[in-house]
Amino acid sequence: MTIAPPLRYPLSDIDYDEQEVEAVAEVVRGKWLSLGPRTAEFEETLAEFLGAKHAVAVSNCTAALHLAMLACGLGPGDEVLVPSYTFVATANAITYVGATPVFVDITGPGDLNLDPGDVEAKITPRTRAIVPVHLAGFPAAMDRIMAIARRHHLAVIEDACHAIGTRYAGSGGKSFPGRMAGTIGDAGCFSFFANKSLATGEGGMLVTDDDAIAARVRLARSHGMSKSSWDKASGRATDYDIEQVGYNYRCTELTAALGLVQLGKLPASTRRRKSLVARYRQRLGGAGGLAVPFLDRIDDSSHYIFPVLVADASRRNEFRQRLLARGIQTSVHYPPVHCFTHYRQACPDTPLLERTVDAASREVTLPLHPLLDETDIDAICDGVLNELGEM
Repeated sequence: MTIAPPLRYPLSDIDYDEQEVEAVAEVVRGKWLSLGPRTAEFEETLAEFLGAKHAVAVSNCTAALHLAMLACGLGPGDEVLVPSYTFVATANAITYVGATPVFVDITGPGDLNLDPGDVEAKITPRTRAIVPVHLAGFPAAMDRIMAIARRHHLAVIEDACHAIGTRYAGSGGKSFPGRMAGTIGDAGCFSFFANKSLATGEGGMLVTDDDAIAARVRLARSHGMSKSSWDKASGRATDYDIEQVGYNYRCTELTAALGLVQLGKLPASTRRRKSLVARYRQRLGGAGGLAVPFLDRIDDSSHYIFPVLVADASRRNEFRQRLLARGIQTSVHYPPVHCFTHYRQACPDTPLLERTVDAASREVTLPLHPLLDETDIDAICDGVLNELGEM
């Protein structure tokens, strides 16, 4: 049995203190745990922070994506354009509604987001939506994506699970400068998973400026019930109707309480991440045998993760093991979705997506979280540079 070395530098960590403890304790003392007043406060506060008209809290980002697909009217026979370079949940949500994911390539090793040119090239008469993913917190080229969507009358659902707090700088025509990631398309979906920049363990949020989408999502997240359990418990309702088939995708008051505290910490956390990424780039930006994606962008990102690309894909696992022996934890974001067994069988006509496969085969994610400081980054970089020199 191999015993893993102790971790000096874990991949991620979260900034929790007595504020989160007290927020949860207040909910427990109040004894109302499911969808209720704290959830409403969290929705209102996050909507204001993002500049969105509506925010609807749900159980996780996958649920938000599923409900967004339903609210935009997607279903069997429809095609949805989505990057393969993402976590599988993005594509899974498309299949939940019976639609078909059509995988598009990324721009290249310097920009791991979907390529708008490949998006437009893959539009067919069956295409109904585009799902851009803002990888590592860097927004996709939303100017170009929205222009394509308008020309072809397509819905746009942003997977912003990496990008909470990212402000879009604009590209090309600069149609949306200053808008927050997740607020540009028809709907945006956020994750509050345990390793995210805003972490509640589980939990997610859908944001939109569209009244009809917000209403559909609110109804569908709780079994299609016309009144909530909180409405009945607080005396505002005595009965309810089931207006449509719905789902058990409710947020909890515990999640919302944690989310409110975490949202208050988010601006400072994002500034810390930006500072750490700047140090990483200073040390690794010109390193031989290593490439740093998004190297020309620093301000328009939440810096959720720090990806690098090793030169030799065949030695990536060795590189990761060498770092682990130094107590430096790494990960891979992400194996291409179209290469998984299910999607090879379900989408057999997907082309090779050479840029996606190349980048994914060489990507290594280094530690990044707000509890690190520049001394930690220097130690990690020393390990990276020493191991690159040994390989």
